[in-house]
Amino acid sequence: MCIATSSPNTWLTGLINPASQTDRGLAALLTGQFLSAFSDNAILFAIIAIVLQNEQTGGWYVPALQSVFLISYVVLAPWAGPFADRQPKPQVLIIGNLIKAAGVCLILAKVEPLIAYALVGAGAAIYSPAKYGILPEMVGHNRLVKANSWIESSTIAAIILGTLAGGKLADISIDYALFMVAVCYLLSIIATLFIPALPARGATLEHVIVDFRQLIGNFLQHPRARFAMLGGSLFWGVAAVMRLLLVAWVPLVLASRSAGDISELALMLAIGVIIGSAVVPRLIPLEQLHRARVPAFAMGLCILLFGLVETLWPARLVLFLIGVAGGLFIVPVNAELQAIGQSTIGSGRAVAIQNFFQNLAMLLTVGLYTVASAVDISLFVVIITLGIFTLSATLLASFQLTDESG
Repeated sequence: MCIATSSPNTWLTGLINPASQTDRGLAALLTGQFLSAFSDNAILFAIIAIVLQNEQTGGWYVPALQSVFLISYVVLAPWAGPFADRQPKPQVLIIGNLIKAAGVCLILAKVEPLIAYALVGAGAAIYSPAKYGILPEMVGHNRLVKANSWIESSTIAAIILGTLAGGKLADISIDYALFMVAVCYLLSIIATLFIPALPARGATLEHVIVDFRQLIGNFLQHPRARFAMLGGSLFWGVAAVMRLLLVAWVPLVLASRSAGDISELALMLAIGVIIGSAVVPRLIPLEQLHRARVPAFAMGLCILLFGLVETLWPARLVLFLIGVAGGLFIVPVNAELQAIGQSTIGSGRAVAIQNFFQNLAMLLTVGLYTVASAVDISLFVVIITLGIFTLSATLLASFQLTDESG
């Protein structure tokens, strides 16, 4: 990915000033995040290809893969936030990528994928608070939603290409796909080196469990923080199940066991999210956070519609619409959490709390999906249930906003 900063007609026009060191750092952050997110998604579909090639592997294995990744996030959450604030965040980004790259090397060494992917999850748990927590330290409040939009857009662009490249290349050679992932993590580390040095905000790793519990209580006293936390957890819980649904839907409806076919449908979700993320700054500024409820309800309705789809092109269209609604919803939610965190407990710790709740939500939804698969509940029932859950959870989250707080 090449980001030009010498011309006013770049894709970052309106967000950054090429003459500013901070803005050049933001470009470096976007590049590094793109490469890291690309690798995160490519490795998942490389592992899915391993599972699909082994017909003796049970249907529980892919949900188990997702679960071990999420468990790493949940378990490390109390430490990840203080760790991100304890030292300059560019250093934390590098450490997270090194751990993720180590997980890839374990898979190449034929170590059990569940163990290796758990290590990748540990690296991601360390990386995430620094990735989002660094934004309010680099840009002002007025540009925070726009910066989040570009981060989210670059992330989803990486998901698009990583999903497609990982699935297609894994169909040719799983080792080639994994080697590509390792190289991209290395390139992400190199890009991160160009982020200007930022002072550590300061934090301690002592008594983290007690402190983490107190931080959660303090942070969630604000109604807007509760809405954003519930909303973000809803989005990622739904996203985790949608990804697993596609792994089951493609073989059942399209009679295909190709990781590439699955990745092509996941691609439509990703394209939708990137478009929603790109247009949201003009539609939902932080001062109008209550507007985020509308795309959340739309996402639930589109999921219900997906339960009625039985052919490829309608599925692509509905998945695209789900993605657009999700992008419109998650960007202002993330920006609000970062803004509140920056002014209260520290951006890194706020994102760690966010990761804890969002990954706990994903762990619970993936667990419920695993149980549903184990007892042979039909895919149609699972999809309809997910849509109803999305609508109900959005309504519950909306109660946290009043006219004054929303």
